[in-house]
Amino acid sequence: MNSGPTISIGSTGHDVRRLQRIFVMTKVLGPSNITGTFDSTTESAVKDFQQGAGLTVDGIVGPITWQALPADPNTPLLARGASGSVVTALQKGLKKYSTPATDPGAVDGDFGPKTEAAVKAYQQDRGVQADGIVGDQTWWAPAGAAGATLASLSGLTTV
Repeated sequence: MNSGPTISIGSTGHDVRRLQRIFVMTKVLGPSNITGTFDSTTESAVKDFQQGAGLTVDGIVGPITWQALPADPNTPLLARGASGSVVTALQKGLKKYSTPATDPGAVDGDFGPKTEAAVKAYQQDRGVQADGIVGDQTWWAPAGAAGATLASLSGLTTV
């Protein structure tokens, strides 16, 4: 279940990015809409969601709207030196993408040089800045058929 502060047009920051990621995950917004600024595009997405969920349509994300939204995707910023279960999921997602250049090697939860090279190859293939850092644009760039993304290939989406 989601919760967060009340946010609306003009709000900025982490919670706005979180909301925008949820709307990208549900295919309501595109990855370029993850800006951290609650703009008119985000407000329209909120109002459409509220209407579809039978909520008061005011464009304000308060406790009732947060609770009605799907769970946040677990797509943190990752770079060389990171480790843990999300890196393991990333490595599995890169393997599923299945091009020789995007093979990170062993799925070991360690974001080392092979994983970094695989991320850069994936980014280059998907038209994202090839910096080896996995952020919103990399997680959510379309990855091919059926609306897949690196986040969905990695099993990190909740819908």
